[in-house]
Amino acid sequence: MTAVSIGSNLFLLDLHDSGFERRTGSYVFQEAKKAIIETSASPSVPYLLKGLQELCIQPEEIDYIIVTHIHLDHSGGAGLFLRSCPNAKLIVHPKGARHLAAPDKLIASAKMVYGEQFGHLFDPIVPVPEERIMEMEDGGKINLGERELTFIHTPGHANHHFTIYDQKSNGIFTGDTAGIQYAHLTDEGIPLYMPTTSPNQFDPEAMKRSIEKIMAFEPERIYFGHYGMTGHPKQAVDLVLRWLDVYMEELQKAETAEGLEKNLMKKVNHYLSEKGVPASHPVYQLLKIDLQVSAQGMIHYKEKQHSK
Repeated sequence: MTAVSIGSNLFLLDLHDSGFERRTGSYVFQEAKKAIIETSASPSVPYLLKGLQELCIQPEEIDYIIVTHIHLDHSGGAGLFLRSCPNAKLIVHPKGARHLAAPDKLIASAKMVYGEQFGHLFDPIVPVPEERIMEMEDGGKINLGERELTFIHTPGHANHHFTIYDQKSNGIFTGDTAGIQYAHLTDEGIPLYMPTTSPNQFDPEAMKRSIEKIMAFEPERIYFGHYGMTGHPKQAVDLVLRWLDVYMEELQKAETAEGLEKNLMKKVNHYLSEKGVPASHPVYQLLKIDLQVSAQGMIHYKEKQHSK
């Protein structure tokens, strides 16, 4: 099954991002007005359509497609998916809207990060028609029938990022602002929540302020873009903030992204070995990818600070 019920008339779809299970998820609201949060990249769209089929939802019934930010692992498939959803509006942060309508700069930026893997991971990038884009301001709301969603601008991971508070479940969809949940480990009772600091708008102080805004809602649940839900939001953000401090300490000593990635991996390896996680555990595949990209974003942040 692609679709899993997580309560409150809400379903989680595994989009098999980059070929990994439980890497990036999409959330489906089965309400009078139907909405989806996150599409992942275009190669994930078949999984998204399959999940809707399992839920007996026709793509024509979708009213809103929401992307927390425009990084391609969250929004890259939006244009392609919209072709199957003729009645849907795409909701995006105002700073991201023009890049989904004309994605050339978005594509160029992603190619700098992912290099030769870009095509395999993200093609095709389909422009979103401007008339189908709905920009959401800070504090904006939409009503789906028996639930209301509130949008909160939360920079730190990216300037074009918002999170979404759902009053029905008292849960909040944090995209990447409040970090990554490594579900492969949390399902085994080993908590691992880490920040994601990818290029090129990472700002640690903005990230901390945004996490404070998120926790001010006193959510009972956090729904992560990567991946799944936790009913322990304080534990999750405390670990993310603790690791963010570790990241910044290592950044002060680092001269290259490669060196920073290596040192961060050592820290994570030590943490996990103390928890009894074997070196053969599949989570290390995800960590290698994530730390490589995060290290690039942190070095970029350091270079910007030095140029001021």
